[in-house]
Amino acid sequence: MRRFGILLCVVASAIVLTALTPTAYSYQEITVSDGGTIKGRVVYQGSPPSMKTIIPTKDQEVCGNIREEPQIILGEDRSLQDAVVFLKAVESGKVWAQSAKTPELTNRKCDFVPHVQVVPVGSDLEIISDDPVLHATHGFLGKRTVFSVTLPNQGDRVTRPLKKSGVVRVECDAHGWMLGWIYVADNPYYGITGKDGMFTITDVPPGAYTLVVWQAYTGFTETPVIVKAKEVVSVSIEVKK
Repeated sequence: MRRFGILLCVVASAIVLTALTPTAYSYQEITVSDGGTIKGRVVYQGSPPSMKTIIPTKDQEVCGNIREEPQIILGEDRSLQDAVVFLKAVESGKVWAQSAKTPELTNRKCDFVPHVQVVPVGSDLEIISDDPVLHATHGFLGKRTVFSVTLPNQGDRVTRPLKKSGVVRVECDAHGWMLGWIYVADNPYYGITGKDGMFTITDVPPGAYTLVVWQAYTGFTETPVIVKAKEVVSVSIEVKK
């Protein structure tokens, strides 16, 4: 009876642990013959935020001096540049586009280049230093470290895998003002807005979706969208703080 009780306790514990563990779905590639297209523009609503003061506290010969940088980049008619746009929780659809080049994140003059990028989940990220000073590049998904690498020399390159999807905040432990962003995508339906705030997402299977816009200052904005076979749906999305 005691052995049965212990076994029952172990099984119950396993059930609880399973329930507490997040379940991640695996995106399935299929042939999309009747896909539609989402075209849109992202605009900022409200007064532009104040400039952010950057104060390099070391290595000024490489990092530069005190300067002002915008928290958002606006074009004509308040179009928002460098916003990530993606479809949420898509379980199946078009084949991932194959890139001939490994995604890169470069430390250059104590900035991260590119400042914002999208990388498919499961990809390797090559972290590079173009600077003759030590960098300590540190990526966070929420509060959890996803990579942490030290680059003491100019020309150093280190590769790290991006195993989980979500917004990764990138900092430098040696230069506290450095900041960059990587959206790790769990499906291939995404884009980044250009100077005109425009984006296009193609080959979307017909259906109802949640379109998400993310930008570091404004956060997440969700918009429902319905895609019909072989049709183009146009959207205009306003975001604000």
